[in-house]
Amino acid sequence: MATEVRSLREFKMPDVGEGLTEAEILSWFVKPGDTVTDGQVVCEVETAKAAVELPIPFNGVVEKLHFPEGTTVDVGTVIISVAVAGEAGAAAPAAPVAAAPAVPAPAEEAEPERREVLVGYGPRTGGSTRRARRTTTTVTAAKPAAVPVATPAAAPVAPAPVAPAAPAPVAEVHAGERPLAKPPVRKLAKDLGVDLRAVTPTGRDGVVTREDVHAYATAQAAPAAAAAPVPVADAVVAEPVVGAAAAPATGDVRVPIKGVRKATAQAMVASAFTAPHVTEFVQVDVTRTMKFVRRLKESGELGRDVRVSPLLLVARALLTAVKRHPEINAQWDEAAQEIVIRGQVNLGIAAATPRGLIVPNIKDAGSKTLSGLAVSLGELVETARQGKTSPADMQGGTITITNVGVFGVDTGTPILNPGEAAILAFGAVRELPWVHKGKVVPRQVTTLALSFDHRLVDGELGSKVLADVAALLERPKRLITWG
Repeated sequence: MATEVRSLREFKMPDVGEGLTEAEILSWFVKPGDTVTDGQVVCEVETAKAAVELPIPFNGVVEKLHFPEGTTVDVGTVIISVAVAGEAGAAAPAAPVAAAPAVPAPAEEAEPERREVLVGYGPRTGGSTRRARRTTTTVTAAKPAAVPVATPAAAPVAPAPVAPAAPAPVAEVHAGERPLAKPPVRKLAKDLGVDLRAVTPTGRDGVVTREDVHAYATAQAAPAAAAAPVPVADAVVAEPVVGAAAAPATGDVRVPIKGVRKATAQAMVASAFTAPHVTEFVQVDVTRTMKFVRRLKESGELGRDVRVSPLLLVARALLTAVKRHPEINAQWDEAAQEIVIRGQVNLGIAAATPRGLIVPNIKDAGSKTLSGLAVSLGELVETARQGKTSPADMQGGTITITNVGVFGVDTGTPILNPGEAAILAFGAVRELPWVHKGKVVPRQVTTLALSFDHRLVDGELGSKVLADVAALLERPKRLITWG
């Protein structure tokens, strides 16, 4: 009769971003003793480009989590060991079984099988895959093993007159004992020095929300403000460094430079001091474009569930300008001493997220219809807001738009996304006095700024591209005749 044996399989930190060397473990969704199945998400890690969920590629029982949350681990390092059940095959020696038929040989007497397992990651292709990944995360986070609320001793009612005693480090707490919270909320709590176990959740099913974290941090800052002769604002700023090393009493806060913030800083410095930037500006009457956006929203002709915004028309205008001047969609190849004019336009959209600035891109955006572009833009924005942008979505960009207008800013001098030749800044749309048909009347006006790499884009080409974008937004009907 076959004898059941247990082998140990090791899951290593994979390269989830084509060449990345390390990743930080943000959250464990399992603990030692938990049963896992092939494809189950066991943890979330943050690379220099994005937060990524890691599924386990086999069935078994979690034997050991090798690193606590918050640890940065090199690619190729074992992060979790799983005991896998199996059967001894025909090649297994029969003598030990015959010598002791009533007592199976202990598993530890045999050398456990150790196999390296690497998982390949590629771009998400289509909405169905993205929905499936979100479903997996939801089911895993909602397991009965997760305790949604901390014990009364660790969760004072806010505002509490006395700050709770310093809790044990989160890294020492088993995964199943952690309260429920989405990864961006965990990141916020970590940055503010807030222990989620002490926060009273108000979200559905006992989930801690961003508002809960902010409310707790503010409530905890109030007693400190009352006890110390410093302004309330200083006390609020100083409170998030609870548990931080060597935090000065002046209210200064030290935040580690890592993850997306570190990668962004390195990329921007490299871009600013490698590519000679030139920025040109133009003011545009976009009254007709804003009316066109309203008509598209009201008519629903692009689809009832499709989000229509001025950014959609700006994106279509830039793509049309690139089609007319393909040399702007280029890359400087220093090694080969060549200018590479890209065959397709992968349109990047700069997005501010809780993890920092990221620039995901819409692949082959130039080939999409206005409706298709609107759908892709909506998916990109929603995925970025959820912190689920994959590394593949941020690779291969060829030209970028940054919408600084959403922050009430008129314009700026944007820095090129590394490897790209141009970036367009779309400023706030304001009602200003404007000469229209010989009269000064109120019109809706915006300012566009185009930064470009002067090594491969001269002033004439940059000016033509910017002028075309402005002309298309001034008269959006040209999108049909010029496209």
